[in-house]
Amino acid sequence: MVIHVVRPGDSIYSIARQYGVPWQKIVSDNELENPNQLVVGQTIVILEGYRQHVVRPGESLYLIALQYQLPIRQVISANPQISDPARLMPGQTVNIPPRTINFGPIEVNGYAFPNINMETLRKTLPYLTYLSIFSHQVNADGSLDEINDTPLIQAARNAGVAPLMVITNIGDNGGFDSDLASTILNSDSLQNVLLDNVVNILGQKNYYGLDIDFEYIYPRDREKYNNFLRKTVERLRPLGYTVTTALAPKISATQQGRLYEGHDYPVHGELADHVIIMTYEWGYTYSPPQAVAPLNEVRRVLEYAVTAIPRRKIMMGIPNYGYNWTLPFVEGTAAQTISNVGAVNLAQQEGAFIQFDPVAQAPYFRYYDSSGRQHEVWFEDARSILAKLSLANEFRVGGISYWTINQFFPQNWLVLDSVYDIVKVL
Repeated sequence: MVIHVVRPGDSIYSIARQYGVPWQKIVSDNELENPNQLVVGQTIVILEGYRQHVVRPGESLYLIALQYQLPIRQVISANPQISDPARLMPGQTVNIPPRTINFGPIEVNGYAFPNINMETLRKTLPYLTYLSIFSHQVNADGSLDEINDTPLIQAARNAGVAPLMVITNIGDNGGFDSDLASTILNSDSLQNVLLDNVVNILGQKNYYGLDIDFEYIYPRDREKYNNFLRKTVERLRPLGYTVTTALAPKISATQQGRLYEGHDYPVHGELADHVIIMTYEWGYTYSPPQAVAPLNEVRRVLEYAVTAIPRRKIMMGIPNYGYNWTLPFVEGTAAQTISNVGAVNLAQQEGAFIQFDPVAQAPYFRYYDSSGRQHEVWFEDARSILAKLSLANEFRVGGISYWTINQFFPQNWLVLDSVYDIVKVL
């Protein structure tokens, strides 16, 4: 795999010639909507496969390996028919192996809303270990809102993907409700009712396990949440279900703020089978323009997380979206969510050049709209995805988790599949 960054004057045809790959394959692999209108700074993932090079006069294996940016030992290994690597004849054929990175096995979770396009889901499932269906919302009486999850569960199991039931403390206003969580966490009887309902749904709908996503827990309810997690594990594990929790991206045990204080990393790391760390939303709807998941900030979270949670249980969050801000930024104004594919299409439409921030390891661009207002867009591309996957490998975490898979991002899956072996548990 190679990530090509489009330069001025590049075309899909010149890129194809450069790498010795049919242009039709590049367009198909990347699902390029506008292959004849590339954007400077856009990434193109090249899946090379094995190619053949015809030796020209004066060429050596060393020069050929240099031309294809490969270690000479890999070229020699791919050509056992060459008895004397020091002597090549013009017209001779040399096999050129693909450039590879292999980080080994990893578990992959993807969050999906029930309204996901089923074709998008079908295309994504081969790259997943778990499908977390978002979400069964908890009510103050311990009941759970119904969702149309049956088609997703069936599709997941048919593809060998383990479906996870997600419960949340999202309230009637559509946001995470601290009071609702507190009501449940401070009542043993309500917790029993809730767990009875969870067990019934897990069994009736053929779920593989439970993902608890309780957010904005009051600091005073931290131990109550820990005890609820203990009770949940004691109830579900003997029945054969896994328990996963989603945690805020903390950089220390004493980090202040309602988002962080109710989440006890060591306890969750001890009790849960997996812990999804939501390493995104530095750039968010009401923030100033910035990367959604800047690599330097994600690194700080992992540096703390691996001291508190077993690495094999950690699933590092990866965002599958970006934001479009209007400038100058005004406190309280909202950015628009944009898909990663949509961001590149917008750059093409507006004639913008895509830049790449070396610290955040994320792409962005600016443009002026028809009303003369300047915009700044941050999103993800093949480079930022590879940087995140490399960070996961550096910290030797057990998995990654995408929020969300509702928008298909071809380059993400090309890169993931090229560098990791995706684990299946079904």
